[in-house]
Amino acid sequence: MAVGSFSAGLSGLNANAMQLQVIGNNLANVNTVGFKSSAVTFMDLVSQTSQGPGGNPMQVGLGVAVGSISPVFSQGSIENTQESTNAAIQGEGFFVVSGSGGVSYTRAGNFSFDNTGALVTADGCRVQGYTAIDPATGGILTTGQPVDIVVSPSALRAPTPTSTLRTVTNLNASAPVGAVFNTSVQITDALGATHLMSVAYTKTGANTWTYAASVPGADVPGGTAGVPFPIPGASGTLTFGADGRLSAIDGAAPADRTISTPAWANGAAANVISWDLVDPNGARALTSYASASATSTVSQNGSAAGTVQNIAITADGTILATGQDGKALAIAKIALATFSNPKGLVKLGSNRYGESLASGIANVGPAETGGRGTLIGSALEQSNVDLAREFTQMILAQRGYQANSKSITVSDELLVETLNLKR
Repeated sequence: MAVGSFSAGLSGLNANAMQLQVIGNNLANVNTVGFKSSAVTFMDLVSQTSQGPGGNPMQVGLGVAVGSISPVFSQGSIENTQESTNAAIQGEGFFVVSGSGGVSYTRAGNFSFDNTGALVTADGCRVQGYTAIDPATGGILTTGQPVDIVVSPSALRAPTPTSTLRTVTNLNASAPVGAVFNTSVQITDALGATHLMSVAYTKTGANTWTYAASVPGADVPGGTAGVPFPIPGASGTLTFGADGRLSAIDGAAPADRTISTPAWANGAAANVISWDLVDPNGARALTSYASASATSTVSQNGSAAGTVQNIAITADGTILATGQDGKALAIAKIALATFSNPKGLVKLGSNRYGESLASGIANVGPAETGGRGTLIGSALEQSNVDLAREFTQMILAQRGYQANSKSITVSDELLVETLNLKR
């Protein structure tokens, strides 16, 4: 029996020593970005069983073993860093990164750009995401496999040709017939050059006006410098109701109009522009009230070429690049991965995890979809190590180690007494 108690006490020493080792690792990483603490559970070993006098089994335990050492994926606190390339995950998910060892996953969002403009982790792994642009919407396509996110600060950002414009204009209902009001909008062509498009409104009668759009003659082939060049098809009639709201354009119900400019003299292709006259809420961009003719708002979506001046990361993982003109353009979207059993992930070091059979395969997609969390830009998730809990567990492990040491000491004394019986 004394020999069995030695074995049980030794197993207790080993188990509690393992717990102290895990606690020490947790405490060592209390300031590690995105670190997830680990928890130890114990289980008893198979008991030695014999038949008791009453038929009930008599069992003596053989000690203890470590049942599991598993990560605790509770949310860590979020700390603002003022670094635009940093990102913290609020909720479920892992960043997907690619390095020499293949694809891995991390909660640490302390990213930066390397010398090629790639977004990388602290140890050089490339952050994965989506970079393809949807030509219809200008947004980021999130279908297909994620790729390296590259935003070279020194590279020219491609220009965006003007494809939509809106002018909020009032045409004076008290103006005499024949009165003309001109308003101008600066548009951008496919090469990034700007042109001034003008719209001339002429009153033709009570509640009726005509409109005609033109561009400078010097900007188009066949035009004459100093003479406006009428845009083909960009003219017609406007009718306003008794309440001053636009009631018809070219004899039809108010709706957006398409303006197709000529090809430009600098070699740029023609712009096809949607003139926004009615917003989704039904509000008209043109009115005719008894107030001075004026244009209160002008907007268009074109931008010239320019280098990236700054980036920002939004809640859905979109990376917005701001150019020299101050306009923000979506250039990529960071991918996140979730797992059926994140506790089955394998720690690889450097704040990274690897996929395993226990974890299941990665479910990769954009943030805010499929149960994945949101991102907080210019912030980092801190370690989730709870100092109070770790020190409490350390005391318990220490006392457990001492108790098992004492049991071995007592077993030794009993064995000595047994050996002394022969004397």
